[in-house]
Amino acid sequence: MDSVQLQKLVSGIVSDATFEENKQFLTVIVSPSRLLPLLKSLKENPDSSFDFLFCISGVDIQNKLMVVYHLESTAHGHQVVVKTATEDREKPEMDSIVGLYRGAELHENEIFDLFGIVFKRHPNLRRMFMPDDWNGYPLRKDYVDEVNIIDLS
Repeated sequence: MDSVQLQKLVSGIVSDATFEENKQFLTVIVSPSRLLPLLKSLKENPDSSFDFLFCISGVDIQNKLMVVYHLESTAHGHQVVVKTATEDREKPEMDSIVGLYRGAELHENEIFDLFGIVFKRHPNLRRMFMPDDWNGYPLRKDYVDEVNIIDLS
């Protein structure tokens, strides 16, 4: 499936999705409420069969906290990037995709620990690197570490 066909498929699932084209991947941008239905459809549809989640990243960009998902179909060999973001920096939340992709569990824990994004319905959401009593999220641009004098703003 090429990028044009994939874009048509995604538009049929999420009509308000937007797209970025780059040399390697078609990038789909959806609201957090549309993420889980889109990923479920992309995985279960035999024409797309996105059965392999090979990367999840957290991103602090402008005033948004974003999560970026890289998917591949091992049956068809095509790939797609799906992005979603929230502007709520006080209580950022997104649906967990662990029910669809078991490999997302550690990635979501890492993003929670370092960016503070809460993944709803995650089976064991917890800090991985920082102590449980740590204040703040070290990969956010507004994070300030008075002890080590790190200012990312």
